[in-house]
Order: sequence, then C-alpha cells, then structure tokens
Amino acid sequence: MEAARPSGSWNGALCRLLLLTLAILIFASDACKNVTLHVPSKLDAEKLVGRVNLKECFTAANLIHSSDPDFQILEDGSVYTTNTILLSSEKRSFTILLSNTENQEKKKIFVFLEHQTKVLKKRHTKEKVLRRAKRRWAPIPCSMLENSLGPFPLFLQQVQSDTAQNYTIYYSIRGPGVDQEPRNLFYVERDTGNLYCTRPVDREQYESFEIIAFATTPDGYTPELPLPLIIKIEDENDNYPIFTEETYTFTIFENCRVGTTVGQVCATDKDEPDTMHTRLKYSIIGQVPPSPTLFSMHPTTGVITTTSSQLDRELIDKYQLKIKVQDMDGQYFGLQTTSTCIINIDDVNDHLPTFTRTSYVTSVEENTVDVEILRVTVEDKDLVNTANWRANYTILKGNENGNFKIVTDAKTNEGVLCVVKPLNYEEKQQMILQIGVVNEAPFSREASPRSAMSTATVTVNVEDQDEGPECNPPIQTVRMKENAEVGTTSNGYKAYDPETRSSSGIRYKKLTDPTGWVTIDENTGSIKVFRSLDREAETIKNGIYNITVLASDQGGRTCTGTLGIILQDVNDNSPFIPKKTVIICKPTMSSAEIVAVDPDEPIHGPPFDFSLESSTSEVQRMWRLKAINGILFTLVCGASGTSKQPKVIPDDLAQQNLIVSNTEAPGDDKVYSANGFTTQTVGASAQGVCGTVGSGIKNGGQETIEMVKGGHQTSESCRGAGHHHTLDSCRGGHTEVDNCRYTYSEWHSFTQPRLGEKVYLCNQDENHKHAQDYVLTYNYEGRGSVAGSVGCCSERQEEDGLEFLDNLEPKFRTLAEACMKR
Repeated sequence: MEAARPSGSWNGALCRLLLLTLAILIFASDACKNVTLHVPSKLDAEKLVGRVNLKECFTAANLIHSSDPDFQILEDGSVYTTNTILLSSEKRSFTILLSNTENQEKKKIFVFLEHQTKVLKKRHTKEKVLRRAKRRWAPIPCSMLENSLGPFPLFLQQVQSDTAQNYTIYYSIRGPGVDQEPRNLFYVERDTGNLYCTRPVDREQYESFEIIAFATTPDGYTPELPLPLIIKIEDENDNYPIFTEETYTFTIFENCRVGTTVGQVCATDKDEPDTMHTRLKYSIIGQVPPSPTLFSMHPTTGVITTTSSQLDRELIDKYQLKIKVQDMDGQYFGLQTTSTCIINIDDVNDHLPTFTRTSYVTSVEENTVDVEILRVTVEDKDLVNTANWRANYTILKGNENGNFKIVTDAKTNEGVLCVVKPLNYEEKQQMILQIGVVNEAPFSREASPRSAMSTATVTVNVEDQDEGPECNPPIQTVRMKENAEVGTTSNGYKAYDPETRSSSGIRYKKLTDPTGWVTIDENTGSIKVFRSLDREAETIKNGIYNITVLASDQGGRTCTGTLGIILQDVNDNSPFIPKKTVIICKPTMSSAEIVAVDPDEPIHGPPFDFSLESSTSEVQRMWRLKAINGILFTLVCGASGTSKQPKVIPDDLAQQNLIVSNTEAPGDDKVYSANGFTTQTVGASAQGVCGTVGSGIKNGGQETIEMVKGGHQTSESCRGAGHHHTLDSCRGGHTEVDNCRYTYSEWHSFTQPRLGEKVYLCNQDENHKHAQDYVLTYNYEGRGSVAGSVGCCSERQEEDGLEFLDNLEPKFRTLAEACMKR
C-alpha cells in the first residue's frame, strides 16, 4: 500500500499538471496579444489613454466591454477614461472583452498601464547590469499622444545597436523636429539611445515625423547604417466639429407633403479622419415656435425633412431650429457645436379672393361714358403683392351689350367698374351684373377642394338725363316724281324727343342742298319743290337726291340726319344714237352696228324702233337694217365684183400696214360671220361699191357714212386726198357680205352709263361705299394700232388659207414665211 502512495501522488500531480496545461492552452486560444500603454501618474476624466487594435484580435466582434468601469473602449479601439484616475502603484491592468453575439465567439485583450518612471528605472537597471536581450538595429514603432501633458521631456522609445556589445556607441538623430522645423522637438541621449520629446505636439499641424538615427563609435566609425524612425502623433479629440454656416436659411412651400426635403446642413472636424473623433451626428435640439414638431434631421447626412403636411404660412410663416453636431458618433462625451436654421414658409394660392359684400348698388346717368361707377374690395389671406394675392375681376352676366368693363387697381387690388358704352334710360332703367374674381395664379386645389371663384351682384340704376332730339334712323327717304311741279310738298325728315317719343317742339333746318331744288318747313320738316327735279342730272347718283337736315329742340340741342329723295323716272328723254358717224371699210366690211341710248329707266327705254331716214329706192336697195337685239341694229351693204378679192386683216386696212391688191375678178357668193352676228347676201345687182344713206366719199377703200334715227339729219361728204367722189349706181355681179365690227366708242357710249348705274347699286356697304375688291377701273389705251389686231387671224378658219400673205411688203415676208405652213 505504501509503495503505491508515491505512485498515486505522482498520478495526482500529473493530472493537475495536465489540467493546468489545458487551461493555459484554452486561455491562450481566447486571449490576444497583450497591450501596454505608458501613461502619466494622473489621468483626467474623458481623456484618451491610447488606442488598441481590435480588428487584429477579433474582426467579427460586435460587442465591446471593459472589465474596468474607469475605462471605456470605442469601436475604433480608442481607450478613454470615464473618471479621474491616480496610479497609486506603478502598474494597473484591465481586460477588453470582445464577443460576437451571433456565433457566441469571444476574445480577450489584456491592457497594462505602466508609469513612465517605472519604464525609465527598469531600462537604466538593465543598462547597469548589461544583461539584456540582443536587439536589432531596425525601425521601431513609436508614437506619442498629441497635446500630451508630460512631464517633459517625455520618453518615447529607445534605439539600440547590437554592436554596443562590442563597441562604445554614441547615438544621434537628425531630421524634422530635430535640426529642421520644428527644431529641438526631439532629442536622443548619446549613451543610452533614449528618445525624448520636449513639448506638446498638435497632430492637426504635424501628423508624423520621420527622423534618421545614427550609431557611431567615439572615433567616428559607423558600424550601422542610418536608421529611419517614424514618430506618429496619435490624435486626441481636441477639435470641435464646426458647421459650415453660422445660420442656415431654407425656404419651403406651405402644405407640402410629409418627407419633403427642406435643406441640408454640414459640419467639418479637423481631427483625424475615419476615427471616432470625426464621426459626426446631427440632431435638432430646439424649434421656435416649439409646437407642433414639424421637422426632423437625418443624423448622418444632416438633411432636414418635414414630418407634417400642416405647414400653413397664414398661421406661421417662419420657423427657427436650433441644431447640433457632435463627434464621437454623438456619445455624451463627444465635442459638440450648435447652429441656427431658419425655415421660411413660402406661399401657395390656397386661399380664394372673396368679395367683402355679396351685393352692391350703384347708379350712373345715361349717355355718360368712360366713367368709374363702383369700386369693390376682396379679402385674400395669401401673401400680399404676389400673384397668389392679386385679383382678376370679370363680368359674368348682364353685360351682353358691352356697356361695362371691370379692371383691377394695381395698388389697392380693388375692382373698378366703368361704363364704356352709353346707357339709354328710355330703353332700360336698371341693369343687374354678376361679377366674379380669381387670382392671377392658379388656385391650389390640393390645398382646398373649394370652388375657385367668388361672385357678387351689382345693381346699376340708370338715371334719366334731359337729352336733345334724336335723329334715328340717320338716313330717311321719300319718293317724288322727277317731273313734279314746283310747289309740290312731301313728307320730310323726322326727328323725335327720346323721352316723349314725340316730334313736337323740334325745329328743322336745311344744311346742304346741292342744287337748291327743295325747301324745308321749319316746324314739320316737310319738303317743297322749289325748282324742277331732274333724275338725269349730273348731280344725281343712282336716282337719289340727298339733302342734310339739322334738327334742334328748344334747349338748343341738335342732331343731324340725311334725307334721300328718290326721284321716280318718267319718260322725258328721247333715245339717241351717240355716234353720229360710222365707217364701213371696203372690201373687208359690208356692215356696221348702230347703237342707241335712252337716259331714262329701262322701262322707258329699249327696244327701239330703227329706220332709214331716206326712203328712196336706191337707198332701200343698197342698205338694210337687221335687228341684233333691243339695242343694236346692223346696217348691211350689198356688193358684187368680177374677181375674188384677196382677204386682208379688216381693222388695219386704213393704216396701210398691208398693201391690198385692187385687182378684182369674179368670185363666189359667200356668207361670213362677224363678231358673232350672222349676215346674209342682200342682192346680186351691186358692183361692189357701197355708200352711205344719201352721199359719201370713197378714199383709199374707206367710206364715211352718217347714220340718223328719228331726225332729219343727212349724210355729209367725207373729203380726203383732195378728191370728191359720189356714189355710182350699183352694177350687177356677185355679192359678198363680209364681217362688220362696231368700234370702242360705240360700245363705250352705250354701255358706260348703264353699267355705271348697275355697278353702283351692287355690293355697297352701309355707308353706300363700294367694296374695295368689287369694281376695278381700267383705262382705255387708245384706238387703232400700227401692228393691227391678231383677232382677224384667230377668227379665220383653217380652210380659209393664208393667200393674203403673198401681197405683203418685203419687210413682212420673213414674218410671213415663219407663219405659213409649208
């Protein structure tokens, strides 16, 4: 049994050893690298102690906890004190617990706080003993907290060379912070290699320093290469976030929807980016007026939005917000700054203009125009002097005749009702108008479902005015026969009093009477024939004689009218032939057209009775009258010859442009058509020589004939070329009737007066003026032409041939050859 005890004891010890080893392994698996922070003996509350790399230990950690309540750990690994701490001993430690709540994984980091004096004593002890581990001449991570409170000089790090075991080594440094600006910030002890900082450093001014360390022997030998050292300045949350503006001003429309963006604020922080020192959070900490709360702010972006749609400019037109920005992600110990945000509420047309009264009564004298008779007012809660407030008035009913208009007074926004067309008391004594009002800007129907127009009633009483006589209608007419005897009376112009509708007491006076044909009765306005009336006089237009009449009352008020005397026609004019002489050119013409004219009305005009003045057998045998219509007759001459005469252009014969052969030979009897009228062969006993009724002269193939109707005129001789010819008796032979034309003067004399009368009566306006596009005047360009008429060619039939071109003068042969068909 006793032999077995040692064995049992040994087994128990072995088990305890195994359990301890397992615990150490488990602990090692849950623990991360230990961290040592060098701190002064006193730490103030809410001060940065240092920074621990949490991601290196546990990247998936979402929960951070400190085992010591005097310390707080932030997401970026910053270690802050929560209370003031005095290190009574030279060393203090706590644990940072990292865990993932999803997979329950946990990690630990042991943090050791070590006083500076302890570090210095320990290193000096090691130097005296000269027992230390072998060190490498390599870059050493080194950092210091900005704005450090010391004590200074503040130990940062120790540089050592492995060659110090064999040589006496002197250490030195150069670079920014040493022999460059900022000078004398760092120094190194020549014998120990301890690196010190002499004063606080602002990270916002210098983020890091890169200096060069040297290791040399007393005799100048350099056993090591220059060593670059980077001293990083750790950031302290020493800068307040600052808004980019002291006061922000935004504008938003009233009645906007929930979530409408008002504006965005922004702040900056000079501390190290991407750390808790620059992680900002925005918030609204006050509103004026305080209730109700209408705005919210996104904590990260600083965007302000609405939380209500009840923004009403007419109640509150401006809000003032006090806003805050805080670093450290808004934690209570973060630095914060405030600013002011003013939000102006802009107007929308959500209020209708409303009449202050629903009905108005006003009055105006008749016959007045361009006068203001009423002003109406409206109420509108929208913003004054904007399109949402300015009123537009309109007349909805009662102004069908356009007597009124209503406009807006730009200064007062009142509606001004005016009379723009005279009113007549005798026609209507009262008028009722309905007026409406809207704004210049469209009504916002989203803001209110109400009707978009307010209305009111205006009663306008028309006041009577003592008026003068009224000439209505302004043009009046009477009828009289043109042969009425002097002294004949007729009704005249009548004016009346518009109030009594009577002509009593009105006096009349003749203002204009072009020929003085009538007189006017002063009391009755009737007219009396003073001189003989003539419908065909030159001063008469369209058979109407106009005089102007002035009517006046006892008060001297007047009006003017026109009396048109319609002259009824009587048959007091004989028909006459305007053209006393017509010309028949032989041998191309055998007839002429005779036109008669009667100035009287058509009822006393055509048809006319034409006859030859001479009744001798010789005249009756040579001449014949053929009726064309009621105004035209054709005088036909019969002729015969022994040879066929060449055909020429009829109208140009007298001009001698074409030389006509006078050689005559027997020809065929033919019937020709001239100007659309048909003529016929009248005999076979004529020689081919025609004359006038009575006597005539033949001159170069032209004869003059004087035509007479209903009188005792005779044909006179037509002299020419110094010769006098008389008509011979017609000799036998074939007779050929050629085309006969009436001249321009004949048509002009007959058609001009009649067409003028008819055209004058057509398409006149109310002022008896012609329409501008109805009748266009063309001037006569003269008669006769050296070139002749082209109508003769176009009238000839294809079978007629062009033999007459053979008789042209030489200068026309080229033209003839071009025209002839080969």
